[in-house]
Amino acid sequence: MPSRRALLAGAAAGLGLSALPAAPVFAQAKLRYDLAPRPVLPGVWMVEGVTDYFDKVNGGAIVNCAVLQGQSGLILIDSGPSRRYGEALAATLRPLDLRGVSAVVNTHHHPDHFFGNQVFAERPILALGQTLEAARRDGDAFADNMYRLLGDWMRGTEPVPPNTALDGGEVTIDGRRFTALPLGGHTEADLALVDIETGLLITGDLAFLDRAPTTPHADLARWQEALTTLEGLGATAVLPGHGPFDRTGAALRQTRAYLSWLDETLHDAARTGLDMVEVMDLPLPEEFAAMGAQPQEFHRSVAHLFPGVERAVLPRAN
Repeated sequence: MPSRRALLAGAAAGLGLSALPAAPVFAQAKLRYDLAPRPVLPGVWMVEGVTDYFDKVNGGAIVNCAVLQGQSGLILIDSGPSRRYGEALAATLRPLDLRGVSAVVNTHHHPDHFFGNQVFAERPILALGQTLEAARRDGDAFADNMYRLLGDWMRGTEPVPPNTALDGGEVTIDGRRFTALPLGGHTEADLALVDIETGLLITGDLAFLDRAPTTPHADLARWQEALTTLEGLGATAVLPGHGPFDRTGAALRQTRAYLSWLDETLHDAARTGLDMVEVMDLPLPEEFAAMGAQPQEFHRSVAHLFPGVERAVLPRAN
């Protein structure tokens, strides 16, 4: 495990990587993703990621992908971290509908959610307008970091941004009706979708379950507001961006509790004069220490967020 100081030095390079069983099986020697779509509701499947951070063992397969039956094929929500992953998705989904994927939706612009777009570039790939712009802006930098983290798993991958802007409100994608919620807080633009037929809420990375939330582009106050909106929907089930399928709303509650603790911890640390390394040494509460990718994700959040908290709490330091 890298030292905390190494994490500090590398924080600027860690651009937006959101770090996940019915989990995938990895065959690293052959660089093969063995993905398994699992039915969770009528006409809805989930491809579940592992709860670790990106590494050369898991090939970056940390994201949850939702798959819904459309009128002329399958609607894919988030496409994974690489061309190779997108190819594995296309192959494993074809038995569900021989017509294959008819449309793709990207919930936000982090690379584990849109780098599989390359395989589906001829299809409509929908996202919020700000997400489309952010993917264009940051895609090459994300690719540099993903190649560094994952090596040959990324071979041949080029970032392909969404090609169609999606507005909020009721939308129809390949004959299936959704309520699209343009929100933010995890990134500058986070799309949540409610499938009207089943009542399923697909949150993207606005919700994590049993996996530490990632914060490289986070606005914690705005994220909390988004969670309030999602909690008010009364969804029948939640498919979070990372972690297991959720029939109780636990993902929303756990994400809110973690973000509240994180924010309070960072502000208390700034007020008491701790430096960044001392903050990283703070013990994690048992409920959060047990999450996937801890304590590394807490350390990354300190690197991402603590300088801004210090400036807000200690304005004379500006």
